[in-house]
Formats: sequence, C-alpha cells, structure tokens
Amino acid sequence: MFISSAWAQAVEGAAAQTSATTSMIFNMVLIALVFYFLFIRPQQKRIKKHEAELKAIIKGTKIIVGGLLGKVVAVQDEEKLLVEFADGVQITVLRDYVSQVLFETPLNQK
Repeated sequence: MFISSAWAQAVEGAAAQTSATTSMIFNMVLIALVFYFLFIRPQQKRIKKHEAELKAIIKGTKIIVGGLLGKVVAVQDEEKLLVEFADGVQITVLRDYVSQVLFETPLNQK
C-alpha cells in the first residue's frame, strides 16, 4: 500500500513537470512570433522598399546623401551616380550611400 501511493506521487510529479515544460516552450515560441511580427518583418519590408527605390533612381531624381539634398545629373553605371548639390557642384556618389530617395508626385496623385 505504501509503495503504490509513492508510485502515484511520482507519476503526478512527472506529469506536472511535462506540463510546465510544454507551457514554457509554448511561451518561448509565442515570444519569438511576437518579435518576428513586430520587429523583424517590418524591418525587412523597409529594407526591400529602400533597395527598390535605389534601383529606380534615374536622371532628375532628387536624393539625400549624407544629409545633403541633391539631384541626379547622370547615372554612370550600376553603382555610381553623378549628383549635383549646387550650381556647378557635381559629385560622383555610390548608389549604396544614398540614404533617401525623394520621388515627386503630381498634386492629383497620392
């Protein structure tokens, strides 16, 4: 009789431990999903959008490079842009260093 009650307590303890472990794993997965949808996924979307904007740069596009506003005068190759920052001041800039692309849309389109 004493042995059977000890065996029952051992089985109950193992079941409780398994339940706690499962609950902990579920919580960790839930936290990982929250981090993915709140932080990682939006950042990946921003990066893809920025890369698409960089590829869409053509002559006449206004851009910001290192805090300086300039206008693309010529696209020299896939990597280099000739940017005019002031009258007569033209600098060759690497496309990867463009921090922001300013697309101008007409007033009737948004």
